[in-house]
Amino acid sequence: MKVTNPFKRLFADAPLATRGEITPKLGFALVVLIAAIWLIPFLWMGVATLRPPSDGINLMAELMPSFKPTLDNIRDAWEIGDFPRYFLNTTIICTGILLVQFVTVTLAGFAFARLSFAGKTLIFYLFLMQLMLVPVLLIVPNLTLVATLGLYDTLTGVMMPFFASAFGTFLMRQAFEAIPTELEDAALIDGASVFQRIRNIYVPLSLPSFSAFAIVSVTSHWNDFLWPLMVINSPDKRPLTVGLSVFTKTAEGTQAWGTIAAGTLIVIAPLLVTFLIFQKRFISSFVTSGIK
Repeated sequence: MKVTNPFKRLFADAPLATRGEITPKLGFALVVLIAAIWLIPFLWMGVATLRPPSDGINLMAELMPSFKPTLDNIRDAWEIGDFPRYFLNTTIICTGILLVQFVTVTLAGFAFARLSFAGKTLIFYLFLMQLMLVPVLLIVPNLTLVATLGLYDTLTGVMMPFFASAFGTFLMRQAFEAIPTELEDAALIDGASVFQRIRNIYVPLSLPSFSAFAIVSVTSHWNDFLWPLMVINSPDKRPLTVGLSVFTKTAEGTQAWGTIAAGTLIVIAPLLVTFLIFQKRFISSFVTSGIK
């Protein structure tokens, strides 16, 4: 004889909140609360940037904006810090890394997805072990290699350790494996070479994955601080993160918090504006490529 639980039906008919589950309204409220907490530093940065220096230090911690906003802090930060040079160096670093990575991850992804060779699976897993390593562990070996090659205190030395990407290789392998092999077979019948098949079939059909990888790569290297700090000594070769650190130490001596906030806003503004303009395309790229 089957014994039924008399409380099962009772709890099944109970509201979600009484069963310990999150209702849609409660979930939406939690998301809004977390977003508000996350936005507080950005709100303070914007308020402090537009607050006139005459308000004094005591008002800098307030989130209420000044009734007399000014752009003096942005102008002072731009004049004190060598931000045009920092922007140029960072752009060169991010662009150079990304262009070389496009070549390396495409070829490596195609090799792991379509070519057959001995030990392919083992080599692929060994390649992915890079994702398990903390980047700090690689600073000493990378710095030794850069110094040995004579690339210390150069932008090329900053870029070189990132020319290959385990994450990019994995992403491209997954994207290439999803492409039907019939397309490549048809190209083979027409006499297409390996590079022609990659250029005309695999790359065009994997553009969302390339876009997602480009976003991750540029954002990562735009915000990278420790590795450029270790490699670069010359002031005219500093990227934005290192330049902002030096600028902040200079401004802290005069307690110019509005100027510091303005300098920080200048550094993050390009990525922030780019995301706001192309946010739909960014989200679509991540969804299509399967990145969560």
